[in-house]
Amino acid sequence: MEVESLARILGEHPFLHDLPPAHLDLLVGCASNVRFEPGEFIFRAGQAADRFFIVRRGRVSVESHTAPRGAITIETVADGELLGWSWLIPPYFWHFDARALNMTRAIALDGACLRKKCEADSAFGYELLKRIAQVMEMRLEATRLQLMDLYAHV
Repeated sequence: MEVESLARILGEHPFLHDLPPAHLDLLVGCASNVRFEPGEFIFRAGQAADRFFIVRRGRVSVESHTAPRGAITIETVADGELLGWSWLIPPYFWHFDARALNMTRAIALDGACLRKKCEADSAFGYELLKRIAQVMEMRLEATRLQLMDLYAHV
């Protein structure tokens, strides 16, 4: 069985496509493979946000909990998508729960490690921030469309 290189996996991911090799090396130094079983919480609201994830295979429910209704799915993240950006924004706490819907394999990127490298290399930090901001913008737009659909008949 061939062992996959994290550098190759990350370098081929659309989020990191055309990232300069030196920046990719910085990312790899903060990366690890992780696996979550169906129903397992990846993180919980209020916990320290210490990493983010690139989902390789699987589906993850991003949820908000309300007392009368229980867990409400805000979004489902699947193959190739990013999960979590709270590691980047102080005070570094999760605002939602994330739960694996099926067996999920991901690459976890250590938030403290990345923040340290971003501070030390501003070009790397700016490049990473631009890419994460694009993901955030797409997610906010998707939320806006969901709200428009939800309230279209009110």
